[in-house]
Order: sequence, then C-alpha cells, then structure tokens
Amino acid sequence: MKIALIAHDGKKADMVHFLSGFRDALHRTDIDLVATGTTGSHIEKAGFEVEKLLSGPLGGDAQIAALAAEKKLAAVIFFRDPLDKHPHEPDVQMLMRICDVHNIPLATNPASAELMFKALTQTYGT
Repeated sequence: MKIALIAHDGKKADMVHFLSGFRDALHRTDIDLVATGTTGSHIEKAGFEVEKLLSGPLGGDAQIAALAAEKKLAAVIFFRDPLDKHPHEPDVQMLMRICDVHNIPLATNPASAELMFKALTQTYGT
C-alpha cells in the first residue's frame, strides 16, 4: 500500500511532526511513502524511507495525481497552507479533483490525516 505525502512550505515541519507520531506504526506495516521532492527531503532527513518525486511546482503534484488516477495510491495527505498564495494552485486543485473522481481518501490537515493513518495502520498492520 502506498500513501502520498505533500506539504506546502509553511506546513513541512507539521508533516514531519505528524509522521513522527506514527513512526512505530509505519515500521509495523506494509505502507510505502511517496512524496513531492522538497517534502520528501524533509521526511527523509527525519529518518523515514520515502520515494521522492519532483517538487510540487515542478510537476510533483501532477505525478501524484497520475498515481491516484492509476489507482496506485491508498490515500493522499496534503498539508495545505490556506493562508498563503501558491503559484501552482491549479495543480493542487487538479490533484484534489482526481482524488474525488477516483475515490482516493484525501486529508488536508493533521486532524483528518490522524484519523486516516490510525485506520490504515490498524487495517494494514503486519
């Protein structure tokens, strides 16, 4: 099972903090992590194994959307910064639409991501 991780610049530390709370659960499951480039670098520096794609503005959001459209993702966690402008907002909207079209669970904040992760780590634990 593969989960995609994305975080806007102001939310990357929140993503690492969030994942740190699930470190043990991730080690006990068959969950693979994939992330946009810069988010993935932060996650990797925190000691997690992650497949890094392109940076979001350079096409990483689109790469994750393609994985969702191909049904290669179990879920997407995208910590968005709703208080900042993002030049690649059309890509963000496209990713969210693809998740809706293909019924891929999408969490956009730590509260919803925690509920999703708890369910997935319990369901797919080894």
